[in-house]
Amino acid sequence: MPQLDPESRQFYELAKLIISKEEDKIFRLLPDAESRKEFIREFWEKRDPFPETPENEFQQEFLARVFFADQRFKEGGKGRDTDRGRIYIFLGPPDKIDEVFTHYDPSVRGSIITWIYYDYGLGIEFVDERGTGQYKIRQISGDIFEAMDILKLGGRFGPDSVFKDRVVKFELKYLDKEKKIKISLPVKSLNFSEDEEGNNFVDLQFVFYVYTLNGQKIGKYVENRIYKVSLRELLELKEISFYFDLELPGGKGIVDVTISGRGEKGGRIRRLFEIK
Repeated sequence: MPQLDPESRQFYELAKLIISKEEDKIFRLLPDAESRKEFIREFWEKRDPFPETPENEFQQEFLARVFFADQRFKEGGKGRDTDRGRIYIFLGPPDKIDEVFTHYDPSVRGSIITWIYYDYGLGIEFVDERGTGQYKIRQISGDIFEAMDILKLGGRFGPDSVFKDRVVKFELKYLDKEKKIKISLPVKSLNFSEDEEGNNFVDLQFVFYVYTLNGQKIGKYVENRIYKVSLRELLELKEISFYFDLELPGGKGIVDVTISGRGEKGGRIRRLFEIK
């Protein structure tokens, strides 16, 4: 990585907590402050849950969590670098905290703390083995990696979302001969609406950020698509596919895709694909 200007260095110090491996690769290859400034702007833009508002609610929430972690979990360094600090940044405040001071575990001199997140189905146990106030994760019940992916990709949405799941593993293929991108979405992950004629539909916006494998930005592309289907056909479908005229030079590149629900049912999902 080239020597960073102050703005880029400050950004990376924070963003390394949630940056994806593909984004990290791109950022490290950027040659100058101007290209990094554009990357920083788009980094937060991709995670903005409500682009129509002047605020970036994701960025505000993330920075607030980092500030709280640094202030609350002072265990000999920055709070963001502690186990409890990192969990707080990724998942926010727990729904329930249990702390046991009197226990019969000879390996732990301090208390045992358990954080419970009902929405994520997670329980995380922290222990202070030496009684110094430094708590480490000892046990996790639930899928912590899915919960972390939600924040890393900016996937936050409520119950009115067009997407049923927090993380949707949709697929992307580049069709080199046709110079098209194909995106396939599992039907079981979508909440369909019904129009006046009795058809079921989803109204989606696709945003593509496309880069070469060496991190050079090719462009940003936005397309809206509505998919309509009868109830009978819907019951037989396993996935729906969308095709986009988007050429990758040499058939290679990094494609960063955000799919958002339009209209009353919002929500967003995001994945990055490295095509070699």
